[in-house]
Amino acid sequence: MSRAPSPQLQRLAEQGRATVQFTLDGRASTALAGDTVLTAMLTNGARLRHTEFSGAPRAGFCLMGACQDCWVSTATGERLRACGAFIEEGMHLLSGPAAAPQDLPSRPTPGEPGR
Repeated sequence: MSRAPSPQLQRLAEQGRATVQFTLDGRASTALAGDTVLTAMLTNGARLRHTEFSGAPRAGFCLMGACQDCWVSTATGERLRACGAFIEEGMHLLSGPAAAPQDLPSRPTPGEPGR
């Protein structure tokens, strides 16, 4: 069993918020309600993703949605801008390329009927 990588970010304040359970690269992880996906991933791992050009680890760049450096995938293949999307209960996030298992439910699209 592989050990979880050392986190890139350490939480220093606001530790009293409710916890949110999610999966990062197949590992059960927790974040706090209101965290962005970027914060959730970097408080649980050493990188946000690997660049598609060189494979180098990335941790975001501008942190405000302008640079396009923080796109990550869910296990179902959905792409999210990690600095602008908020963590949700049960998310399955990947720091590498998406390889969507068929048994994971897709997340509903806002306003989608029947969900």
